[in-house]
Amino acid sequence: MLQDDYEDYSDNAIKFSLQNGCQYCDVRAESILSHGFLIENGEIEHFQSSNEQGLGIRLLVDGTWGFCSLSNPSSSENVKNAIHDTIRSTIHYAKRKKHKVKLADVPTRIAKETFVVQKSPTVDDLVKIGFECDKIIRDRKRIIKSYVTIQSKVFSKYFINSDGTKINQDFTDVTADLMATAHESGLTQSVNVTEGGRGGIETITNANDVFESANFVSQNAADLIDARALHEEKATVIMNPDFVALLSHEILGHPSEADRVMGKEMAWAGGAWWTGKIGEKIGSENLTVIDDPTIETSLGWYKYDDEGVEASKKILVENGILKNHMQSRETAEIFNVEPNSSMRATSYKFMPLIRMSCTCIDRGDWDPQEMISEVKNGYLIYNMKVPSIDMMRYNWSISCQFARKIENGEPTELLRDVIVMGIAPEFFNSIDACGKDFTIRPITNCGKGDPMQTMRMGNGGPTIRGIATVKSVQT
Repeated sequence: MLQDDYEDYSDNAIKFSLQNGCQYCDVRAESILSHGFLIENGEIEHFQSSNEQGLGIRLLVDGTWGFCSLSNPSSSENVKNAIHDTIRSTIHYAKRKKHKVKLADVPTRIAKETFVVQKSPTVDDLVKIGFECDKIIRDRKRIIKSYVTIQSKVFSKYFINSDGTKINQDFTDVTADLMATAHESGLTQSVNVTEGGRGGIETITNANDVFESANFVSQNAADLIDARALHEEKATVIMNPDFVALLSHEILGHPSEADRVMGKEMAWAGGAWWTGKIGEKIGSENLTVIDDPTIETSLGWYKYDDEGVEASKKILVENGILKNHMQSRETAEIFNVEPNSSMRATSYKFMPLIRMSCTCIDRGDWDPQEMISEVKNGYLIYNMKVPSIDMMRYNWSISCQFARKIENGEPTELLRDVIVMGIAPEFFNSIDACGKDFTIRPITNCGKGDPMQTMRMGNGGPTIRGIATVKSVQT
C-alpha cells in the first residue's frame, strides 16, 4: 500500500509548482508490489519480487511539458528540489518550442476506487497453480518443453492535479503465460496462451481456467506434429476471438491513438493509415470498433485515466465509418473534441501516453457455427501469435497458433505454421459476419514511447468472417 506521506508530498508538490510559475501540475503517487516466477520443465528457473514506490510529477511551464520522477522520496524537500530543477530546464526548452501546449477542460473529480478481488494472490497459491500447469503440459510424449510464467501485481495509486482533482485507485492484476513445445521426426511446434485480468486468483481459475489452457497448449502442440503446411491462397477466413484480439490491437487500436494519427510517433513507431479520414468509410457496415475501459476484470479496466479523466466507452468505428480517436487533454484541444480517458503510464517513472484500454471489434448477431456452415472453401484461424505490420498499419501479416481447413461447411484437417495477410481497408471491407460471441483477451506487453513503456490492456471481439491471404511459412 502507498505510504501516507506520499499523498502529503503530492499535495505539497502541487502548491510548490503553482507558486513557482507553473500553469498546470499533476502528480501520480504509486506503489507497485510485484511477484513473479518462471517454471520450466518442472523447475523454478527464476523468481522475482519487487516493491516500488514513488512520485511522477508533470508540469506545464510556458506551454511546455516538464517531467520528473522520484523513487522513495524521504521528504517534501526532496520533491521541491526535483520540481525546481525541472522548472528551470523546462523554461530553457520552452524558449525554443513553437507550438505551445493547451489542455482541454475536464470536470474535477474526488474519488476513491477499490477494485474487486475475490481471492488475493499469494506466492504459495500461485506457485502451486504453476506446478500443476507444468504437470498438465508435460503429460504428453511429444512435449519436450513446458514454460509457465505467473505474475501478480498490486497497484495503489493517488492522482492529484492543480485543477482540484484527487483520485485514489487500488487494484490487483494476475496473469499467466503458458507454452508447450512438441518435437518428433525433425519437426518442432509450439503453442502458447496468456490468461488473466484485473482481480485476484479468480482471473486465472474461473472463466479463463489456466488448467484448461495448459491442456489446450499441450494438446495442440502435440497434434501439430501431424498437421500439414498450407500453400498460399486467398480465401474466406473465419477468425476466432483470440486471433481477433491481436488484429484489433495492431490494425485498429494503435492507429486510433491521436498522437500516432498526428505523426508524433513516426520516427520510431509509425503513423496511422486512416489519418484525416474521420467520417469516411474504412470497412464494411458489419465493422464496429470500441475502446472501453469500463469492461470489468479485463486488464484494461480502470475508473480514471492518468490525467484524472473519468473512464468512458469510445466508439472508434461505427458500421464501417471512422468516428473517433483516443485522446488526451492535449490532443483533444487540438482536435476540438472531448478528452476520452485514454492516458496511461506504466508507472510513476514515466509520463502518461495515449494507450488502448480494451480495444475490440464489437459483437454482431451471427452464431459462429452458422458462419462456418456457409463456407464451401475457407479456413478457421485460431489464436494470435506474432504480428508483422508496416509503419502505417496498412499492410499486415499475423501468424496464428494453428488453423483448420473448412470444406463444405465443416472444419477438417489441421494446418500448421499459418500466417494471415491482408491490406487493412480491403480486409475490413470484406467482413460480412461478426459473431454474437465476445471475448476479451489479456495483453501484457504492449510497447510504446521513448523511453519504451510496456502496458497491460485488453483486446478482443467476436468470431469474424472476411477474405484474406493465408499460407504456411514452412511448406
